[in-house]
Amino acid sequence: MADYISKLMPRFRYGVIQPRANEEVSRARSYQLYKLLPLDFIEISTGLGLENYTEEGVEKAIKNYWTCVDRLVSQKVDHIIFSGAPISAVLTRARVLELLKQTKEKTGISADAPLEALLAALKHLGLTKIAVGSRWADKVNNAIIQYLKEGGIQVVGITKRNQWASDSFAMSLEQGLEMALEVGREAAKTWPEAQAISIPGGAAMALHVIPAIEDEFGKPAFTNMSAEVWNDLVRPGIIPPVQGWGKLLAGGK
Repeated sequence: MADYISKLMPRFRYGVIQPRANEEVSRARSYQLYKLLPLDFIEISTGLGLENYTEEGVEKAIKNYWTCVDRLVSQKVDHIIFSGAPISAVLTRARVLELLKQTKEKTGISADAPLEALLAALKHLGLTKIAVGSRWADKVNNAIIQYLKEGGIQVVGITKRNQWASDSFAMSLEQGLEMALEVGREAAKTWPEAQAISIPGGAAMALHVIPAIEDEFGKPAFTNMSAEVWNDLVRPGIIPPVQGWGKLLAGGK
């Protein structure tokens, strides 16, 4: 019986700590992720309960981090993603790296965060200058610029739409996709000196924009998810390169 049950279980359990409350985790993220993963992989999500991207909102939500980690450990996940680029940016890079380090030390499970995955992808491709298609407000944008600067990346330009967490969470799937395409194209057009385009935000259905941006502007484009899947699954050989979702995931350099 044990062997039979074991054969039916997922080969890999991809744990995700999402910004939202546990009962409100984004379905948009799952919809995009399953386009990249093999059929025997499963996403297991939990939520921080974030109310806003302000420093106060992030500090309140981060108190739930270890509860989220414990939930994922209880589900026997193989890897943990601390999702949400704005949260990482507001926390600062030093704190994110320390959290990821502590997670590995306490649980034995590897952990990653979106901006760290992006930095790894850019280094792999030998890129140092990017434009960011952001839908957030100046405070979040400035924090993202600083985070990436500390990782050796120059943000030559960043769009803004003055969204805060509640605005992002309220978007429909269609609105999210339209927003991602709009800010991605704006970033690429406005700052042609950028070597690549980053379009963060899992709730925005941004993964689907990558092929369009790369085809139109002839340069690599990334989302949180594409960078995370490359850094955590493709790069270490857990899954093969994924075709159709951009140069990075296809294994290009």
